[in-house]
Amino acid sequence: MESGHLTVRDVLGLEPMAAWKPEVAACPGRLDRPVRWLHVAEATDVAVMLSGGEMVLTTGVLLAGDERRQVEYVESMQRAEAAAVVLGLGRAFRTTPEAMRRAAERCRVPLIVLHRPAPFTRLTEEVHARLLHGRFDALDLSDRMTTALTALNLSGVPLQRLLDEISAYSGGPAVVVNLAHRVLASAGERTALGDLLRDWDLVSRQVAALLGNGPVTLGPDGWVVARLEARGRQWGHLVLFGRPGTAGTARVIGARAAEALALHRLLGERGRGWEEQAAEALLTDLASGTARPEELLPRVRAAGLPTGRRTFVPVVFRPRGKVADLRELVERVLAEEGTAALAARIGPDAVAVLLSLPPDGDPEAELHRLAVRVHERLAARGVAAVAGAGFGCAVLDELHRSFLEAVHVADAALASPPAGPLARLRDVRLRGLVRLLRDDPELQSFIERELGPLLDRPELLELLRGYLSSGRNKSLTAQEQHISRPALYRRLQCIEALLGIDLDDLEQLTSLYVALLAHDAQRGP
Repeated sequence: MESGHLTVRDVLGLEPMAAWKPEVAACPGRLDRPVRWLHVAEATDVAVMLSGGEMVLTTGVLLAGDERRQVEYVESMQRAEAAAVVLGLGRAFRTTPEAMRRAAERCRVPLIVLHRPAPFTRLTEEVHARLLHGRFDALDLSDRMTTALTALNLSGVPLQRLLDEISAYSGGPAVVVNLAHRVLASAGERTALGDLLRDWDLVSRQVAALLGNGPVTLGPDGWVVARLEARGRQWGHLVLFGRPGTAGTARVIGARAAEALALHRLLGERGRGWEEQAAEALLTDLASGTARPEELLPRVRAAGLPTGRRTFVPVVFRPRGKVADLRELVERVLAEEGTAALAARIGPDAVAVLLSLPPDGDPEAELHRLAVRVHERLAARGVAAVAGAGFGCAVLDELHRSFLEAVHVADAALASPPAGPLARLRDVRLRGLVRLLRDDPELQSFIERELGPLLDRPELLELLRGYLSSGRNKSLTAQEQHISRPALYRRLQCIEALLGIDLDDLEQLTSLYVALLAHDAQRGP
């Protein structure tokens, strides 16, 4: 029991009430009804003054000796949606009136009788003090939440950061879903959140059954469902699992959180939508390896991708030029092909796609068809692009390595285009291998050893790159560098002297070539 929200059961447990020996004469299963106020009245028509949620205290002095009036009194309490009726025995009734008890059971109105004389004033003072104190607490919580969440929104935080804060206020997992109950974002303690997402198909049906007409609905298991809408348009729901404190507190948190999410949505309308942010967060975590293996399956399933007996393949598209709507273009192609996939930007000039392919299909044909369609759409705009694919994964634990492979293959293909529309690791050969290893400290040390003196001489480094790319054709190199052949010879001799090598030695040239590829990989595509 907390101040600010009391149930019939809570009131019965208060110290003054215990001294009066209360007995639940009817509807013991309805004691969790909230009590909004206490009302002491002897009038038989008191129901006309009630607005719902009141616990009515009476001695029944005007009801004694008239069973019909007793029944009508209880029925009027039902119509007024009173929380309960408390009857003090002794003045009008020595025992529980059977007509009232039966009527209360039928109308499902809890009836409590007090076996000892009860000064009602003492009880009303304590209950009203608790209720008023709680309402001030609720106002304080509302103000604090509004201030904190508005500050986050105005600072431009992503949806995930805002939801983390909401989860902290609620003290349990928080999930944002669209109208199809697909998870767009989630926050909370890893184990509890993972359990929810693992069974999301079942959980989402239970959430759907809770949806009411009001902006915030409280579920029997402590769940809070808040409608997400703005400007007359609804786009989803916020679900808080594990009721934060009392029902009153839960409603405040649900309402303030929904308002903050609506503001976030409105502020971001000209930017990225929540669906895009959700896909990006998942694919980024898969590519970076930051998500724990046990989290992957629940998150992928909750995102709407089929996971049973599927092959997962990541593909990365990189255009040779700016394409502002690349993600939207790829998503349109996926929708037209009917392919189960998620797509998101993973950088300013790249879009990653995670495909979930059925076991009876042809993964290579699917990937090739997707790459061809995207290439055709971009070609119609005069833009070329490359697509790099990772290896197929039967289990999600392997996706991190496959994503890294797809990213590096796309980067390598951008520098050295493959023959077809889709590149695999085998297609980018040495350049692809070097890009896969570009973050390895040993490779970085190798670059320093092989090219060290030239790293501060960019003009000589560029000349060496051109010389090796031309197949050591001195005439072509001099022409491309816009220098005379004697000048070229002098610069090649300078390179040999600085590096202490012989440019006619094939093994030394191979080392130089690999070091140059690695140096280029360090700088990105």
